[in-house]
Amino acid sequence: MAPLDTKPSGAPKGVWKSGKGKGRHTPKGRQFTDEAQAEIARLLGDRPRRRDLLIEYLHLIQDTHGYISADHIAALAVEMRIGQAEIYETATFYAHFDVVKEGETPPPALTIRVCDSLSCEMAGAQQLQKALEDGLDPSEVRVLRAPCMGRCDTAPVLEIGHNHIDHATPEKVQAAIAADDTHAHLPDYETFAAYEANGGYTKLNELREGGDWEEVQEQVLASGLRGLGGAGFPSGKKWGFVRMNDGPRFLAVNGDEGEPGTFKDRYYLERTPHAFLEGMLIAAWAVQAETCFIYMRDEYPAVLEILRREIAALEQAGIVEKGYIDLRRGAGAYICGEESAMIESIEGKKGLPRHRPPFVAQVGVFGRPTLVHNVETLYWVSKICREGPEILNSVEKNGRKGLRSYSVSGRVAKPGVYLLPAGSTILDVIDAAGGMAEGHVFKAYQPGGPSSGLLPSSIDDVPLDFDTLQPLGTFIGSAAVVVLSDQDTARDAALNMLRFFEDESCGQCTPCRAGCEKAVKLMQAEKWDADLLEDLCQVMGDASICGLGQAAPNPIRLVMKHFAEEI
Repeated sequence: MAPLDTKPSGAPKGVWKSGKGKGRHTPKGRQFTDEAQAEIARLLGDRPRRRDLLIEYLHLIQDTHGYISADHIAALAVEMRIGQAEIYETATFYAHFDVVKEGETPPPALTIRVCDSLSCEMAGAQQLQKALEDGLDPSEVRVLRAPCMGRCDTAPVLEIGHNHIDHATPEKVQAAIAADDTHAHLPDYETFAAYEANGGYTKLNELREGGDWEEVQEQVLASGLRGLGGAGFPSGKKWGFVRMNDGPRFLAVNGDEGEPGTFKDRYYLERTPHAFLEGMLIAAWAVQAETCFIYMRDEYPAVLEILRREIAALEQAGIVEKGYIDLRRGAGAYICGEESAMIESIEGKKGLPRHRPPFVAQVGVFGRPTLVHNVETLYWVSKICREGPEILNSVEKNGRKGLRSYSVSGRVAKPGVYLLPAGSTILDVIDAAGGMAEGHVFKAYQPGGPSSGLLPSSIDDVPLDFDTLQPLGTFIGSAAVVVLSDQDTARDAALNMLRFFEDESCGQCTPCRAGCEKAVKLMQAEKWDADLLEDLCQVMGDASICGLGQAAPNPIRLVMKHFAEEI
């Protein structure tokens, strides 16, 4: 049978062509230059072009050039075979990526981020930022306000490049610029060799050779260990929830310690990283995790470098296979401290919290069952396995068992991390921190980060532990204790907290996105509209998707309850 003649009537013989016969030489949309394509190919090298590594590759570009251009985005999209819009929306979600559109001027080569958290604001961060803006050339140095950097014990703090300057002054900044001192400084810490010499990883090897994960789980439960990221869920129970789901399974470490006032995880990681790493590998063994993801906040450059070095040491020693521990670098988003938002970020996407159920123990990283633990929780797992559950459950005070790492800052003589019995009161915490700073009288305190709000000094006999503060309308959270004095006002402290929530809301749900913005405007009034603010708090608490919007009303409500004379 002869083929059908599809040429139009009267068409010339041969190949039928329409118009000028010129097809598109490029795809539709923004094009990239040959230079950008070559640069992206060079930066990525032989790394896999996996979608979940997008944020890591955006860091490569940002670190190399100081910004991410439209040209870079277009070339990266072709290299990774994903849409430019997808890359753009991910890059612009995170505070540490500077996306520069066509025709825009790139930022200066040097950026200074001044922490504006409550502890730093009390220590003069606003005046410091103004002095830097007035004294530095904006064409050469960019000065930005930034959320908590986890160094509240040395407030005010700023980051120049990746170098943190504690107790910062304009003079220290000028000296750092003159010396080109813009890289992270690594503290002295216990290396793999030192940890192993003290018996480190012996317990892990024993368990791998013939241990019973359920026995270890019982030990962890007997110790009373609860999630120390803030939720307080019994740690051992998570293992069983993950194990009951078919593999492959993963473990994800939440190292995004972004709650202002919290710095306990950094404290342990900068001193004894292997106590944490061994605890992580024990938990991974218990749930048969195929990969351990460590999600570490970008504000901790020294910790990131320590972990890179020590993970390499574990690989070289044969304790883990190369790539078994996958270290991921955050990019400046507080919301990624919420476990499902963290998992979205590990997958290379915007850190938007997921609706639950399903829970991450069932559907976590790449849709697989995932065990999520906080850094300090895993630090205690290794301690419990090596020394027994008595290390925690034998300590008792005020009817509470266990130990808590309190991050203490504000108007105390010696801010820092203090390991105290879980039944300690605010007076015990202040006493451990050397008492009040000279010339200051105790007025109020934040028991667990801005999410916990403020309590007055008159409530000084309540143990700062899980479950004890809920009757007061607050909670211990990550035990980030900020102490205020008679030289501070509760309303200003609450406004600082709500501004933080306004900046860090992911914007996914209207109650949180619009509620935080509206709250800030109402709180700036000379006299607060208590009824309207309470209505707003009710809506935010009831309808927000995740804990950020649900807890944001706490500072407002507690100030209205305990410091009504100020508003």
